[in-house]
Amino acid sequence: MTTLYLVRHGETKDNVAMMMQGQRQGELTANGVKQMEALRHRLKDVHFDAIVSSDLRRAKDSAEIVALHRGLTVMTTPLLRERDWGDFTGRFIPDLKDLPMPDNVEKMGALLDRARAFLDWLKAEYPGKTVLAVGHGITNKAIQAVYYGKLTREIPRMDNAECRVLSL
Repeated sequence: MTTLYLVRHGETKDNVAMMMQGQRQGELTANGVKQMEALRHRLKDVHFDAIVSSDLRRAKDSAEIVALHRGLTVMTTPLLRERDWGDFTGRFIPDLKDLPMPDNVEKMGALLDRARAFLDWLKAEYPGKTVLAVGHGITNKAIQAVYYGKLTREIPRMDNAECRVLSL
């Protein structure tokens, strides 16, 4: 059985500004760094065989904070990238409330397929291992929706630097 420690990246400047980050790189705030340092401390007694993250900077930087002193290199994968919000990317979230979804937003079915592909890859690449994976709010919800066989709206929102454990 593969054990997945699924983590959302630390707080970013765009989180604070309520901007739709999507697949922008993002930058951790000082608080985001502290959140990830606190998570590293909480997980200090957990042995990880691997640490993977989204290839977006905010997730990779978060993963590297947890990886510090573990002798593990963070491997990145686009499978963990945040949902592509198309024309909504970089916009102030409250302004988007009643707007129609642009055609160039990544469809939920495609995001769920990507989540399924990540879980399949993880089980094949790390059978019987313990892996920490740092991703993003919506993508992590999709991974959990696939895992639990639920709708994404049924999965509780993950806070920044929150960790949930799944047994695959």
